[in-house]
Amino acid sequence: MQRILIVGSAGAGKSTLSRKLSEVLGIPVVHLDKHYWKPGWVATEKQEWYQIVVEETRKEQWIMDGNYSGTLDLRIERADTVIFLDMPRWLCLYRIFKRRIQYHGRTRPDLDEGCPEQLDLDFVLWVWNFPKRSRDKIVSTLKKSNEEKNVIVLSNRRKVSGFLESISSEI
Repeated sequence: MQRILIVGSAGAGKSTLSRKLSEVLGIPVVHLDKHYWKPGWVATEKQEWYQIVVEETRKEQWIMDGNYSGTLDLRIERADTVIFLDMPRWLCLYRIFKRRIQYHGRTRPDLDEGCPEQLDLDFVLWVWNFPKRSRDKIVSTLKKSNEEKNVIVLSNRRKVSGFLESISSEI
């Protein structure tokens, strides 16, 4: 595993898993949110964003977390391992509310400075609708890549812990 892509709903644990894998494997983390969101929660322009993703995926080693469906195929093409955190909706919602409280008025480590933690109805609905809106597309895309890539689907906290333990024991 040299280029690991982690996808899943907001609140699924992508950034946490990325950091933990980085500690175990010694591979640098690329938090896509940190590159996409500029201070004040301003989105990066589409062409600039695409170029950033191209540059990041060209590197020899990375653990990359984030969704951004417009560049998913590009990232999967370059990844050797794809981890889909297919977590329950209730857990993702719990986690986004928890981190809103935990990082109140501050910026999370996986975001660019100037993007203090926020939570609004649109974001809650985005998380709530993720299984219906995005899950099947991700599963379908991963099925196409399954023969060429190491695809790992983790659907609960216990499976994530077991995965991390197995990686740690292999090293």
